[in-house]
Amino acid sequence: MIVFLDFEASSLSKKSFPIEVAWVFENGQSRSALIRPAPDWTDWSPEAEAIHGIPRQRLLDEGVSVGIIATEMIDALSGHKLYASAPSWDGKWLSALLRAAGYPRHALRLARSEEAFFDAARRAAGANLTDGEISALVETILVETEPVTLAHRALPDAVLELERWRLIQNIPGVSTSKI
Repeated sequence: MIVFLDFEASSLSKKSFPIEVAWVFENGQSRSALIRPAPDWTDWSPEAEAIHGIPRQRLLDEGVSVGIIATEMIDALSGHKLYASAPSWDGKWLSALLRAAGYPRHALRLARSEEAFFDAARRAAGANLTDGEISALVETILVETEPVTLAHRALPDAVLELERWRLIQNIPGVSTSKI
């Protein structure tokens, strides 16, 4: 099953760490959690906090421990196709989370959401469109569905990717009989 995943983080620095994770399966089932920082996770950006709106103290008070959320992710997400809008960043934070919990850093792997979008459009279009036309179609949908203001919260961002994927599967004028 396809799963869209997103993280929010302490900053965009090299020492940043995940503070929130969410995933949503193609069937709409989802999970979101704040992450209590591991003891050696000290990086913090007030600028990042201003964007995502999650104070560090809230993570300490309400966050799920690294070990619990990593184990839950391994159990729930192993064997599924995982996608993220920014897999280089989200992959960095996924790796940090997994390593902090004692798992191999590549126990779960992310691909770019656009790969799922392109594959869905290709299945819907069959041989009716070229790869270039499909890429242009996907890009148009991404632009048209870009929120005026991004949520900068993990679950709404993951749900946006799922909504885009569903929309692409049902492109008007493109046959979806092969899906």
